[in-house]
Amino acid sequence: MASAVQHLLSVIDLEPLEVNLFRGRSPQSGWQRVFGGQVIGQALVAACRTVDELAERPPHSLHAYFLLPGDPKVPIIYQVERLRDGKSYTTRRVTAIQHGRPIYSTMVSFHGAENGIEHQFPMPDVAPPESLPSEAELKERILPRMPDPVRGYFERERPIELRPVEFERYLGKAHPEGRFHVWIRTTGRLPDEPAIHRCVLAYASDMLLLDAAMIPHGRTLFEKDIMAASLDHAMWFHRPFRADDWLLYCQDSPSGGGGRGFGRGLIFTRDGTLISSVAQEGVIRTRTR
Repeated sequence: MASAVQHLLSVIDLEPLEVNLFRGRSPQSGWQRVFGGQVIGQALVAACRTVDELAERPPHSLHAYFLLPGDPKVPIIYQVERLRDGKSYTTRRVTAIQHGRPIYSTMVSFHGAENGIEHQFPMPDVAPPESLPSEAELKERILPRMPDPVRGYFERERPIELRPVEFERYLGKAHPEGRFHVWIRTTGRLPDEPAIHRCVLAYASDMLLLDAAMIPHGRTLFEKDIMAASLDHAMWFHRPFRADDWLLYCQDSPSGGGGRGFGRGLIFTRDGTLISSVAQEGVIRTRTR
């Protein structure tokens, strides 16, 4: 599936239009709206393109709001505002625009490495990716029993490989504690530039997180009577990593209600290093008809 990774890299490789102005395009995959992770990744790329010392000062956090659904049929214009170029931190605001209206807005902060107090949560003790069903095993033994939308996702070529630890949840098994773990990595090798790995992980971070709010109920957002949409997204990059190596995405949902669901995520390397934290809230409604 290396071709899918190359396609992803081409999607997030924005076209420069003018100083602080970029154009991004969406895959023509038949989706009715733009995938949120695509906008997160493209906006992060736009912000990175305006930082002169990116290698020494990579992005360490982003805070974003989804304002309107994106239209995959037309390009997205990304406008970057250079809010601060300080001695230690750089700050950018990126607005994604379609049809003359903002559809997404994010703040991105950049910071170089410093010595300081170090601590992190330990990585959960879960099955390694090699012990979980491979792509071939999923297709042969498990996918036929999964809901059509879940099966359709796993069957098509894609840039991010997923190996769920608790894959039984897609077969209707509830997990009352509300935790879900999935190993992720790109399906092909990425360039060595660290910023690319952060932009790709930002893309992947939106793939599953809101669905965590359905875990305690033994359901998924793939079900036909569920309507869901991301409202905001926050992400912190703690330590260096490669997105083409296996990463453990640990998710839970502390709260759901009022037509919204909240999901949190911690992302670890195989050796247990915590490299990123993610949080997201979104609309989750049951269709009445």
